[in-house]
Amino acid sequence: MNWLKSWVRPKLRELVGGQKEIPDHLWHKCPGCEEMIFHRDLEKNLNVCQHCGHHMRLKVAKRLELLFDEGEYTTIELKSPIVDPLKFKDRKKYTDRLKEAQNNTGENDAIVVAHGSMGGNKVVTAVFNFDFMAGSMGIAVGDGLLTAARLAVVQNAPLVVIPASGGARMQEGILSLMQMTRSTIAVEEVREAGLPYIVLLTDPTTGGVSASFAMLGDIQIAEPGCVIGFAGARVIEQTIREKLPEGFQRAEYLYDHGMVDMVVHRVDLRNTMIRVIDLLCNKGPAGDLLILDSDAPVVAAKAD
Repeated sequence: MNWLKSWVRPKLRELVGGQKEIPDHLWHKCPGCEEMIFHRDLEKNLNVCQHCGHHMRLKVAKRLELLFDEGEYTTIELKSPIVDPLKFKDRKKYTDRLKEAQNNTGENDAIVVAHGSMGGNKVVTAVFNFDFMAGSMGIAVGDGLLTAARLAVVQNAPLVVIPASGGARMQEGILSLMQMTRSTIAVEEVREAGLPYIVLLTDPTTGGVSASFAMLGDIQIAEPGCVIGFAGARVIEQTIREKLPEGFQRAEYLYDHGMVDMVVHRVDLRNTMIRVIDLLCNKGPAGDLLILDSDAPVVAAKAD
């Protein structure tokens, strides 16, 4: 029996009044520089480290508030998909994993579809929730992307998809891989309607998500430092038996190699998104064309 722990320490605590422990949630360690950040400072800075600029993951609700005018938007209730179509079980049942994720996030699955306005433009968004089984793509996510695409067509609005995913959901097997095709069809429906399709790549965007709709945007925007790729870097190195370049699969590397159009700091995302949507929708008044003919007077014609 250790008398220092069992008798001396309690007596000392009793003498100093039993100092209260500091709650863990008040401070956060930055994964980039390992500096401790006070929770209010982190929230004020949109989950970006003020020391090194590392972009931490942002909750779905906060991201939607950041992008939409006045932080106001309307979410769409998605239909309930088939639950556990393969009766899958590993360490625990798939149904148990779903219930746990639903209880922890308050969402039915890994995607949230919302609509509202950005800079006065009608916009439909489909945002992935990484907290829900690593944002993995199953039948429900495929349904959500199709719903978002068709809502964009009905509203004659651009579609903005914001993935944060580890890829296809293994518990749904081949059915999850089929969502790669379904999501590509959703993108084509938006394009056939002549509407912009914009992808905001966040950390991480990998696997079947990056191999389908996530890399098909008319404009590809990425947050700084986010991981974008198919297989993991370690798997690639073991397969090709070569050392990968520094920063491989990071947003900046993809930008330098033409896979991403812009890398934008989170603080500037809303203004950048509004500017891009304004340009793609071309809402401005048509200009006048002057038809010049040496033998005829100058005639002004309205542009189509």
